[in-house]
Amino acid sequence: MIRNRFAAIAATTAAAALLLTACNAADDAASAAREGAGSALQSLNFGSGTAKQNNAAPGTGDWATGPGKPASKPAAKKWVQLSASSAGDLNPVVVNGAGFTLYRFDKDTADPSKSNCSGECATTWPPVLVAPGGKIFVDGVHKSDVGVVKRDDGNLQVTVGGWPVYRFSKDLEPGDTNGQGVGGTWFGVTPDGQKAGAAAEEPEQGGGTAAPASSVTLSDEINFGDPSEGLAGAGCQNVGRDDSASSLQASGALKIWSEKDCKGESKVVQGNIADLNSVGFDNKISSVFLG
Repeated sequence: MIRNRFAAIAATTAAAALLLTACNAADDAASAAREGAGSALQSLNFGSGTAKQNNAAPGTGDWATGPGKPASKPAAKKWVQLSASSAGDLNPVVVNGAGFTLYRFDKDTADPSKSNCSGECATTWPPVLVAPGGKIFVDGVHKSDVGVVKRDDGNLQVTVGGWPVYRFSKDLEPGDTNGQGVGGTWFGVTPDGQKAGAAAEEPEQGGGTAAPASSVTLSDEINFGDPSEGLAGAGCQNVGRDDSASSLQASGALKIWSEKDCKGESKVVQGNIADLNSVGFDNKISSVFLG
């Protein structure tokens, strides 16, 4: 009996020691990540105002991918501009030097800063990268809210309020906000790292956060009555009928728009909505954005 007690105590002590070691290792890793990011940040230069005001060379930095061209694969820039601005219905929101909206991802972490978007995700949502020794122009964004985090590939990704920031490959013109609310996890980033337009963009109906919908059925009548139209596929889909929808059915989250080509007023919704007036959209859906 005594031997069994001593064995149990020893096992418990060993388990506790292992747990403590694991916790210490995790803390050490987080501390090392912070120190590494801090060291990288010290190697960067900051400029007050816009790149233009600081006479940045044409065709460099954030200007390298101009309007009409999708965001390219991740590439470290010699300079990055962070401007507090407005875009679409988002005010304030951070935009880059070319006026393109910057986003944050709910599956990332801000303390410590950590990106969980790589591979195909980083092609759709190119991270905002700055080259070692590069410059960050801050225009209406506090320098104290700006940082960098080292990605798994060694590149330095810019952070705002601790959150890694990204472009969206389907934003083709300055001021586009096609990435807002995608999947219920992507939102424009405010100058202090919060979700831009978060109060207006919380999914209506159903509660919680749903996966992005790949299809939707729009009905002309409330309570899902006929006639109806189905839309499917990823990205922006225009409604084919002239009549405005009064209800919709979807197994996930989507963004609805008042104008064609995902323009105008918008709202993120999820699940089945028997009467679109109940979510304040006034029955004027002309396009939808599906995940």
